[in-house]
Order: sequence, then C-alpha cells, then structure tokens
Amino acid sequence: MQELPIVQNIPAETKLKKPNWLRVKLPIGESYKHVRGLVDKHKLHTICESGNCPNMGECWGEGTATFMILGNICTRSCRFCAVATGRPEPIDWDEPQRVAEAISLMRVKHAVITSVDRDEQPDGGSTIWYNTIKAVKALNPETTLETLIPDFRGIEDQIQRLVDAAPEVVSHNMETVERMTKKIRVQAKYHRSLFVLDYLKQGGMRTKTGIMLGIGETKEEVIETMKHLVNVGCDVLTLGQYLQPTPKHTPVQRFVHPDEFAELKDIGYELGFDYVESGPLVRSSYHSEKHIIQGWGREKWLQEKQLV
Repeated sequence: MQELPIVQNIPAETKLKKPNWLRVKLPIGESYKHVRGLVDKHKLHTICESGNCPNMGECWGEGTATFMILGNICTRSCRFCAVATGRPEPIDWDEPQRVAEAISLMRVKHAVITSVDRDEQPDGGSTIWYNTIKAVKALNPETTLETLIPDFRGIEDQIQRLVDAAPEVVSHNMETVERMTKKIRVQAKYHRSLFVLDYLKQGGMRTKTGIMLGIGETKEEVIETMKHLVNVGCDVLTLGQYLQPTPKHTPVQRFVHPDEFAELKDIGYELGFDYVESGPLVRSSYHSEKHIIQGWGREKWLQEKQLV
C-alpha cells in the first residue's frame, strides 16, 4: 500500500479540508435527550462536550457518556486539547456520589470516567478519583468501569490509589510519539507516561492507552511507540485522527486514510496488543465496553485474518 505523504509545518491559518470519511452524525433522538438531561440536572462535566468529541451523538444516543471529574478547568495547557486551562475551582467532595447516582439513573452496564489534571492539589486529585470509583461500585455493583487518568506527575502513592480502587480498566493516554511530546503535551513526559502504564500493570490492572495521528508524526515513530507500549505490558491501544479543536491549537498536518489505520491495527495485533481500536473517528472511550474482555479483540482479529 502506498503511504500518504506527511505534510510538515502547515501554517496555523491554513486549514485542511476534512475528507468524507470524517463525517459524523448530529446528536439527535430520545436517548440523546435523556443523557443530556441527566448531565445538566446533576451538574456533571463530560469530556464528550469539553473535548468536542466527534462521537458524542452516537454514544449519547446509545445512552452512554464519559464523565469528567475534578471540574472542567485543567492546570495543564496541552496544545491538542479543547478543555479549558486555568485556575480550577475548589475540590467538590460531593462529586463522587453525584457521578454514582447519574450512572445508576442511566442504567449503564459500562461507565467511563476521566478527569482534568489537578497539579495544584497535593494529592493530584487522586483521593477524589478513589472516592468516585468506590461510590460508583457501591451504588452500581454490576457496572464495569474504565478510568482514563492523568499521569499524577509520576508520583507512585497517587497512582497506587487507582490500583487500590481496582476499576476493570485503567487508561492513560500517550497521545503522541516521543519526538512530538514536548511540543504537544507541554507539561507531560513521554517516559513518565510509560512509567505510569508500567506501574499500573505491575499492580495487576488491565491497561490501555491512546495515540492521535496526523499531528506531524511518522508511521515509523508510531510503530516505535507501539513497541514501547507492548514492552510495558499495555493491553489495549486506540488510534484515531487528531482534529484541531480551535485555531489556537496545533494544526492538523494530514488526514490519515482509513487504510493506514487498518494497517496499523494489524501491526498492533502482530506486536502483541490484546485489543486494538484503530480508525479516523476512534477516541479513547469509543466502544470501551468491548475493551474489558480479555482476548476478545485478538480472537476476532485472528478470525478475520483466517489465522484460526
């Protein structure tokens, strides 16, 4: 397969035209309205809204949402992220119970929770994380849970709180390749994120991460990152197209063709990932209910390739 060219150094004012494979459905329907009402009533934040997720219409229409705890203002200023940066509001200690109650009202079988970074807090927000997981489990004992966490600056006792709370999946996104990390994830560190995933795996967690494409990386760099992730035992990988949220954010360097996503999916399984979700509109929590089942993704891929 012929590779698409990588276009470098596109001026911020130049906007590439979106290809037809990036068209998304508008949010409509009764299920969407129901979720919308619950989010508003319980004063909850969702990364679906704050992150301008292209799948919000589909996911909310199916009665699911990714809740964002610890407010909607982040202490970091990543150049890809639509979440607001600034001084966050004080910690809301009632938030864990409200999230648990909303998940109960939605009657979801699988829930995803993420958060902003709270580097100004001595515990990095990890206590609220622990309390939220425990509250959700107490009120919804049959609900499985994925937690998409920040790096907690690599502080082990903060990461350990997630291990102690024991959600079914703990996800921490690499976001991009090593060369691009300093530019795109300004306050983050590539090898620190690998350490977080390694620490979680050593603690017995099923681990997951995500990478954006089209931000200036090469395919070789993506494969190198995938190898690093396999080396720390990462179970689940998501690959999706980066979309520039505002003119102030890093511009899209190229739109990656679906065929290339399919190729990277095959490479991911060949390297040893247990589940690979790869496509232009894939985001961290897209189809996340499938990611908790060990062996399911690999088995399906093997059958598709007629290798079993």
